[in-house]
Amino acid sequence: MSRLSVLPVLSVSLSLALALEACATRSALPDDAGFGAAPALPAPRPQTVPTVKIARAVGWPQGQTPVPAAGLAVGAFATGLDHPRWLYVLPNGDVLVAESKAPAKPKEKTGGLRGWIEGLVMSRAGSGDTPSADRISLLRDGDGDGTAETKTVFLSGLTSPFGMALIAERLYIANADAVVAVPYQTGQTRIDAAPVKVADLPAGRNHHWTKSLVASADGTKLYVGVGSNSNIGENGLDEEVDRAAILEIDAATGARRVFASGLRNPVGLAWNPQDGRLWTSVNERDALGDDLVPDYMTSVARGGFYGWPWSYYGTSVDERVQPARPDMVARAIKPDYALGSHTASLGLTFYAGTLLPQWRNGAIIGQHGSWNRNPPSGYKVIFVPFRDGRPDGPPQDVLTGFRNTKGEAMGRPVGVAVDGRGALLVADDVGDAVWRVTPAAR
Repeated sequence: MSRLSVLPVLSVSLSLALALEACATRSALPDDAGFGAAPALPAPRPQTVPTVKIARAVGWPQGQTPVPAAGLAVGAFATGLDHPRWLYVLPNGDVLVAESKAPAKPKEKTGGLRGWIEGLVMSRAGSGDTPSADRISLLRDGDGDGTAETKTVFLSGLTSPFGMALIAERLYIANADAVVAVPYQTGQTRIDAAPVKVADLPAGRNHHWTKSLVASADGTKLYVGVGSNSNIGENGLDEEVDRAAILEIDAATGARRVFASGLRNPVGLAWNPQDGRLWTSVNERDALGDDLVPDYMTSVARGGFYGWPWSYYGTSVDERVQPARPDMVARAIKPDYALGSHTASLGLTFYAGTLLPQWRNGAIIGQHGSWNRNPPSGYKVIFVPFRDGRPDGPPQDVLTGFRNTKGEAMGRPVGVAVDGRGALLVADDVGDAVWRVTPAAR
């Protein structure tokens, strides 16, 4: 395939990035303009060097927590974790947490100085200081007090694990390079069996390395979110095979095919309990300005194409991507609901519990937070109400206060899940904690 010709997006040194923060232009739109079914899409402002405004990761001061919305309370379900990213609640109520960072890149894929600079920026944001823990830990709240008194290594020796799904007595894990499976018995607190590969996943450069995972209701299929290997295809489309896509894998045979494509970085995956449709939260492209392009969540159609890299939010053409493909743009499906530009909306779950009835059937999203917007966006957990299986109304804050008055990141929310008692769990990869949200005491 021919390479895509794009405007160069230059890596900048950490010192230059910090200098740019002081003189970065500010967004001209109000924060809510990039949300909803019809977000504002201003004229693109292609940037040779994108806005850089990094919230330095500092962690939580002793005794401090995120700020819950009115009527809610938050407490630490577990602390002392190592970069907790994703959550999975087992049928018996045990909680699995993937402690994971980006895998080490092969030397030929590091990009020399560019790779070194990117590492510095990641370190400032809280994800590049140490190697990945490469494990899944088990958290158990046996006495029901809202705090996990058991924290144990459940499965180790993985490769940047992320998504998890249980089918009968097999636990599937999406590593950065493959889906693997291990046997599981209810109540187990550790698995020593060696993981068995089910299917390879696109790896290599792994510009977007996280691989989310959900199983079909009948347990026959697995669905894996795989992000692009670039911003807008600048590394060539030969680097994007089976990327920017949701893959469908036969759980029994490992046979793999593309379920939906044109999704730049589909991270969260969840089934809508009202109608059984698959939804995903997607991180959109960079370097078109502070207010482009909104991240989004959308229902996913089999065979659907969602624009990347040639267009965004439906048929809005990205003129940087050459050669143009008007045939592909014409196919692009407009997403259902925008989640704000550069918010890094990662976690996604639907609420089907009874403890917090105001959230019934709506979606909860963990917004990890921007590194390239002024003012910063995200750094919170939000709720979007649904009616008849569709978004119905503006987003509502669930947890805020992840940044301090200096603009530093005390925490950054990632995965979200509902525990066996109906409380919301939030993985915080900068705070090294899992937070638990419940109704406030009356």
